[in-house]
Amino acid sequence: MKKILIIEDDLFLGDVLTQKLANEGFEALLARDGLEGFQKIKSFHPDLILLDIILPNMNGYEILEAKQKDSSISDIPVIIVSNSGQPVEINRALALGVKDYLVKAQFDPEEVLVKVRAQLRKEEPGSGVASLENVMNQKGNATTLEGKKIMWVEDDQFLNDIIARKLSVTKCIFFHANEGQEALKIIDKEMPDIIMLDIILSGMDGFEILRTIKNNKKTKQIPVILLSNLGQASDIEKGNSLGAARFLVKATVTPNEIVDQIKEVLALHKK
Repeated sequence: MKKILIIEDDLFLGDVLTQKLANEGFEALLARDGLEGFQKIKSFHPDLILLDIILPNMNGYEILEAKQKDSSISDIPVIIVSNSGQPVEINRALALGVKDYLVKAQFDPEEVLVKVRAQLRKEEPGSGVASLENVMNQKGNATTLEGKKIMWVEDDQFLNDIIARKLSVTKCIFFHANEGQEALKIIDKEMPDIIMLDIILSGMDGFEILRTIKNNKKTKQIPVILLSNLGQASDIEKGNSLGAARFLVKATVTPNEIVDQIKEVLALHKK
């Protein structure tokens, strides 16, 4: 079993990557702190490292520099996962021996898996990404949601960026709100075909928003998918009792799977 070390302090991304890699048969270990991550490189001795640049206590560049100086770990391949895609930063990372570089706002976890597999097979980094996109296009992902109004209520900026990019190719009509009152105003005005709703939000939480939607004769028939970091049975039961169509746990689904769930619920709602 290949071992992957993820050094990432973004809570959502770290959990998603860890879960996704574990599901694919890798032994995945997560460190949310730079110094802790560097120590785990030596103790865990992974086959591959996924490394963020901006980290507490020891940043990605410092980790790379220290790694180069230690012959016992210097040959372990590294893929950078960063918020920044500036050429000067990419060049600096490559000069420190990085094998590939991903910009967070421009990929989803499925593409990370492609990069990981390619690197572990000693192939050219990213060689499988185009094939993945071709498969998606063959499935018709770009047209099946065309014209559908999709409301997304979520305050995680990273997840917002990924989903907005993923849905942009479907030709749907996309609305987004960070908090409850704003979301309810948009829902009342636009009457979306489906609502994706986070639970933990500032002000009104997702359960309260869902209750409001289902108590309103105008909006009660709109299907709502709850998407949250919470996965307790009590939370799922509460969501179902309030009328949620689905309950998805963020750490266990990819953006592609979220889009598939949207399609499934819309298809069921038609019937």
